[in-house]
Amino acid sequence: MSAASPQDQHVAALYAEHHNWLQAWLRRKLGCSHRAADLAHDTFLRLLSREDLPSFQEPRAYLTAVARNLMADHWRRQALERAYLEALAVLPEPEYPSPEVRLLALETLLRIDRCLNGLPALTRRIFLRSQLDGLGYADIAAELGISLPTVKRHMSRAFLACLSVE
Repeated sequence: MSAASPQDQHVAALYAEHHNWLQAWLRRKLGCSHRAADLAHDTFLRLLSREDLPSFQEPRAYLTAVARNLMADHWRRQALERAYLEALAVLPEPEYPSPEVRLLALETLLRIDRCLNGLPALTRRIFLRSQLDGLGYADIAAELGISLPTVKRHMSRAFLACLSVE
């Protein structure tokens, strides 16, 4: 068995010193001890997955920032899932997708959400006008008052971002 790396030891020390505090903080924010435990766990997993853990004078401030980002992701995921289920609820029974199809669709929606969330506002707007509204690049350029090459550049960035999302 190999020895733990200095970074792993640092995260283990942070965990030992701050896990209970972080979980209590999350429980107060979320009102759910189970979700708080999950997000506290995810916070430390996020630290372990970093290649270069910064040194910090205020570890609780750093842990809080990571946990807030995870909470925002959680709430956005919940809102997306709720909207998807509401859209499904209006479908006639014969058109209602199977549980497997629903899960695949929800996973796809979450992946698209992660992709779009990482895009600059203009790139996201151009991408959505093209992909959801079906506008051509020239129409988008005219609507937004930008050049056609600019629209193409933003679309290229959006497609590359979507391909790189896990």
